[in-house]
Amino acid sequence: MKVDRRILKTQEALKKALTELMTEKSFDHITIQDLSDKANVSRGTIYLHYVDKYDLLDKLIAAHINELRRLCIESAHLSFTEAEIVWFEYFEANYLFFSTMLVSKGAPYFRTQFLEFMIDELREEVDMNEARNRGLNEEVVVRYAASAVVGIMEWWFLNDKPLPPVEMAEQIGMLLDRKL
Repeated sequence: MKVDRRILKTQEALKKALTELMTEKSFDHITIQDLSDKANVSRGTIYLHYVDKYDLLDKLIAAHINELRRLCIESAHLSFTEAEIVWFEYFEANYLFFSTMLVSKGAPYFRTQFLEFMIDELREEVDMNEARNRGLNEEVVVRYAASAVVGIMEWWFLNDKPLPPVEMAEQIGMLLDRKL
């Protein structure tokens, strides 16, 4: 079923407004009126699309996590380094969202979802039969790697991308190849 372009345009405006507002203040302090003003839509229009600001945030996060999942599936045949390049291109194209979500104190919910997503993705990559993983608990290995990747990405965004995306992708890819 094809969705009306006006609906998509309104939803995108609201998602963009929320992301921009979160760079200015914590999520808890953002009101529906703030969203209405920033997106240039009525409060009623917001409620036509979302139950509340939490629903909007959930859908915004889900859209990006789903896109990352799709990218993982498409890059399953690539090395970690090649797959990380695909990811960092996506991060750079969506810099405002990821920098806001990973750096903002008002978005721990995103960090938790992102970490769980990374755990799920890396769980498939861990080879417990490798000598380097013998004697280790699989859950510890997976959570260690996922936490490291999320932490490095937070560092990258917090420090305004101190390394180019390709270099970051190569660095993380080599570390994942080495540890998993």
